[in-house]
Amino acid sequence: MGFPVPMDPQQLNTSPNKMTSDHTARSSGSDGDEERENVEPREGAVDQSTGAGPMRRPRGRPPGSKNKPKPPIFVTRDSPNALRSHVMEVAGGADIADCISTYAHRRQCGVAVLAATGCVANVSLRQPGAAVLPLHGRFEILSLTGTFLPGPAPPGSSCLTVYLAGGQGQVVGG
Repeated sequence: MGFPVPMDPQQLNTSPNKMTSDHTARSSGSDGDEERENVEPREGAVDQSTGAGPMRRPRGRPPGSKNKPKPPIFVTRDSPNALRSHVMEVAGGADIADCISTYAHRRQCGVAVLAATGCVANVSLRQPGAAVLPLHGRFEILSLTGTFLPGPAPPGSSCLTVYLAGGQGQVVGG
């Protein structure tokens, strides 16, 4: 089986029985002399009425339809609701929770504590059931997270969670 042989435009007008691209006769009826009324040209056929070339659509994307790069967006001012990061240093002997709460009230913004490092001494931890556990001595902060909301927020909406490591390797939290 080979490739189909291209048709000559003159062969298209000879007979409706010779409309195949491999020049084999095809009969549409029993006697072969009937004419077919609705003959659609095959793909790649030449339209004899206009004298134009093959009626094919061009392949590929149309010119100018590529994905064009978008211009960069520049933020010229900060939104009042934008998150901003701050680094705080709490003085020795000061209450950490009180310092963060004062900062949130003074700035009239909510504060989310993501991390903390350093040592603390003589800590009071509130345990479940509202029991306060005083711890004496030096402790290393392993983790400190929490939120402080300003102004008209309900009193229980601010919280601070801490995990501490003691001198002998004990870990406490509250």
